[in-house]
Amino acid sequence: MKHLDEFRDASLAKPLVAKLEKAVTKPLRVMEICGSHTMAIFRNGIRSILPEGLQLISGPGCPVCVTSAPHMDAFIAMADMPGIRVAIFGDLFRVPGTKGSLSNASSRGAKVDVVYSPMDALQIAKNNPSEHVVFLGVGFETTTPGIAATILAAKNDNVKNFSVFSTQKTMGPPMKALLSDPDLKIDGLLCPGHVSSIIGAKFWEPLAADYKLACVVAGFETADLLNALILLARQVATEDFKVENTYTRAVSYEGNARAMKMVDEIFEPADMNWRGLGVIPNSGLKIREKYADFDAEVKFDITLPEVDEAKGCMCGQILKGLNIPPECPLFAKRCTPANPIGPCMVSSEGTCAAYHKYGL
Repeated sequence: MKHLDEFRDASLAKPLVAKLEKAVTKPLRVMEICGSHTMAIFRNGIRSILPEGLQLISGPGCPVCVTSAPHMDAFIAMADMPGIRVAIFGDLFRVPGTKGSLSNASSRGAKVDVVYSPMDALQIAKNNPSEHVVFLGVGFETTTPGIAATILAAKNDNVKNFSVFSTQKTMGPPMKALLSDPDLKIDGLLCPGHVSSIIGAKFWEPLAADYKLACVVAGFETADLLNALILLARQVATEDFKVENTYTRAVSYEGNARAMKMVDEIFEPADMNWRGLGVIPNSGLKIREKYADFDAEVKFDITLPEVDEAKGCMCGQILKGLNIPPECPLFAKRCTPANPIGPCMVSSEGTCAAYHKYGL
């Protein structure tokens, strides 16, 4: 497959590993922000070939994992409302709240549809005019344009029985909060490819300058990841901190201006509760008042419950890069993929799920 096969060629890996070993001349800690990067690193066995002195740390880049417990409880309560059917991406189905999950709600009769896009949810609404369909919006900049486009389509088609519960998040404010924490000591960022395809490589320049961090935007194949780690190691070795983009087949410097303009039309910044990080000002997106007819929080007057995280679960510390899954007392004991206590174990992009499936 064009733009993929050439980056999966096993013959490329060996010389890149040699270059990486040569590039690492001092200890460095690199945070991969994106959950897809975490999974790709484990799946491709990259952790097993890292040279001595290079440590990879997983960050808060799994959108399902950083969805707060109050939001999960609100999602489940909404699914239980008469006349409501909720539409979700599949990762959300088994994420636990304090009183079960959407899977549990479905088993007791709630209507929960797993969809591949928000447009699928809009079609369900058109096909079921007697029910109100709520799409549960969970994601970062990557998925927000699709939700914005769906709201515009619903308005243009005059669909009255469709709305969105937005917990959409943006990467800037939480990264600044994390990097301001003196307990988190990192030298570089493996910047997310999917998010950067929307916001552009230039988005990371202030972080590189303000926090003296090496920053490289990377794709998800073995060659992509190894090349990015080589560049990160060289930046740290020379203290030449900047943003480099190795994923030019998908990411431009400026980003997708059309997508960002559409998002700005529908959404405005809002404070958002992040699991493990708490409420971060202007780190979320709420639907603008002019589109309030499609805002489930307004339409159904939703109030987030006050709830505590699961006792003993260290998802919050893991999402902040301060701990690794095996350090959690629940990991692979009470908390498994079959019986997840925290979202980091159930999401396909979760750090705990990666450790459990692929090992250290």
